[in-house]
Amino acid sequence: MMEWLVALCIGILVAVIWSASKYFGTQGEPDALLQGLGISRRQTKEMVSERCVSDRGIPVDGANAQTSDRAGENKVPDVALICKPSALANYLFKHCRTFSNFTACTGWTWRASAFLQTVYGACWPYESPAYFVRDYLQLNDDGLVSLDWAVSMAGASYQKRRRTSSNSTSPILLIIPNSFGKITRNVLKLCEVALSHGYLPVVFNRRSHNATPLSTVKLQQFGDPGDLREAVRYMRYRQPVSRLYAVSESTGSGLLLSYLGECGSSSYVTAAACLSPVFRCQSWFEKGPIWPLHWALVTYQKICLNRYRTVLGETVHTDALFSSCSMRGLEEVLFCQQPGPKGALALAGGTSSSSGGAWEAYWERNEPLRDVDEVAIPVLSVCAQDDPIRGDPQSTLPLELFESNPHFFLLLTTRGGHCGFNTQEGSAFSGAGTFGGTPGTSWSHRALLEFFRATTDFIAAEERAKQAARRRGLGGSSQGKVFRHRSVSSCRRMPACSHNIHTIYNWQRSYTR
Repeated sequence: MMEWLVALCIGILVAVIWSASKYFGTQGEPDALLQGLGISRRQTKEMVSERCVSDRGIPVDGANAQTSDRAGENKVPDVALICKPSALANYLFKHCRTFSNFTACTGWTWRASAFLQTVYGACWPYESPAYFVRDYLQLNDDGLVSLDWAVSMAGASYQKRRRTSSNSTSPILLIIPNSFGKITRNVLKLCEVALSHGYLPVVFNRRSHNATPLSTVKLQQFGDPGDLREAVRYMRYRQPVSRLYAVSESTGSGLLLSYLGECGSSSYVTAAACLSPVFRCQSWFEKGPIWPLHWALVTYQKICLNRYRTVLGETVHTDALFSSCSMRGLEEVLFCQQPGPKGALALAGGTSSSSGGAWEAYWERNEPLRDVDEVAIPVLSVCAQDDPIRGDPQSTLPLELFESNPHFFLLLTTRGGHCGFNTQEGSAFSGAGTFGGTPGTSWSHRALLEFFRATTDFIAAEERAKQAARRRGLGGSSQGKVFRHRSVSSCRRMPACSHNIHTIYNWQRSYTR
């Protein structure tokens, strides 16, 4: 008992010292980080009018760029949107008011500490008003993954029977938790907010995660999208007329980005968002976050794997697995060992070099950004500069990706921790905006839902404009009718696509260059 009291006192002391250092010693840190990222105070204010301008040269938020006074020019902005100029970027600036309504917490409060925000979001319990109905999906290799459909408590009995009705047109929000399988309060609150906005939230659980039975000895590799691909096909089969949106949390973004890169325009997803993603995953596994968080992640992963210790012993060297003290060590034992008795390395000599080669080959197959050029849908990433899990933004954020690829958008805040983004008001809710919300709604959740709505409206408006132009060009003369008839009869008939994916993504060729 005394040991637990001592540990509790040490934890409280560390939290107080950490908060004090953040308040008294790092007030100028956000400005230094902005300058390190190539965004000065004045440049950030002018980013809207200069960096994200449409091809027609129309500033998307000129009013905000013109109204700041001399005092405002010297103030560090709390949030910045970094992206390549495009018509969609202009539309987002004009219609996503939440993007500019973030006010970071300052002063003597735990909400101003990135470390405490992160720990609170990951460990503090949350009684969600949503009710989850689980579907188990058997994969091609007899493995099992589970889909947890969130329904409201009021209509749980009715929606349990009707949750997968093929007649429903409500959009599906696919939520991918972190790669360790921990269902955080951030995921639970996102399900709650999505339900209130008319979505059908569904949480994807990997093999052995969140009480999903491990029916085979195969675990899912970090960036292997095979299981997710089968789950998406199942959701499209059960809800063929519903739009599909995807959100990933923390290291779960590696799986989502891998899936979007491998599937390209056939991903079935309309738009996606990543909350506090980790982009350079190999480097992150090798270096790891700060010591307390690194130790906590390794310990939690060992606790989850210990349940399957006996069955994993058939293919994995369990002694090496549970004696590892780093995330790289765990990942190497699980996926990078050469065949041998109980997963031991079979080669007598050159063990370290062989393991190093297997480690490099593993990340060639699992690095989330390996096929990033094939991503064909809009993807929003919400990140904080003081994220203690991801690490230094100068080395962990691929800014060149967001500045050169029209499908990727980075919403970067000065503070917010890892999946925290607490606001000045203390209720994690700032400003009414145009998208609405209720007290207690996270700013990041409102931002991504507003992003989904604006992206969908933009695509629909551009498709209506295309159809109108096509009717004007073909409906005015007999020559147009002859051409239309010839084009249908002479071209090879393409296979039918139930979700009309090619029509949805025509904008990427015409409106992002």
